[in-house]
Amino acid sequence: MERGIAVVVEDDDDIRRSLKEVLQQFGFAVFETSSGMEGVEAVREHDPDIVTMDVGLPDFDGIEASRRIRTFSNAYLIMVTGRMDEADALMGFEAGADDYLTKPFRPRELRAGSQRC
Repeated sequence: MERGIAVVVEDDDDIRRSLKEVLQQFGFAVFETSSGMEGVEAVREHDPDIVTMDVGLPDFDGIEASRRIRTFSNAYLIMVTGRMDEADALMGFEAGADDYLTKPFRPRELRAGSQRC
């Protein structure tokens, strides 16, 4: 049973693959990208229910990508990042994130977030 659509924005191939697998296990059809611009366009094109967003991306960061996405989408947005500083989390929430997970993430944490959308 398909639960909805997810977009994964992550420049690390292994982490992107892991996020995709976990979301597919939870029943999402997953579209994956590796840059901020591709992520924004994928959200525009696929109108997902959930978006996972890395902060450190090669073109512009996930904070900026999240701000851009929030201008046209209400998808449940989860920042997934190696940055553990409280200020980084606050910037993520201010940019429109609904949740903030640090790497390495645990699949159950992602599942909990994905059940909210």
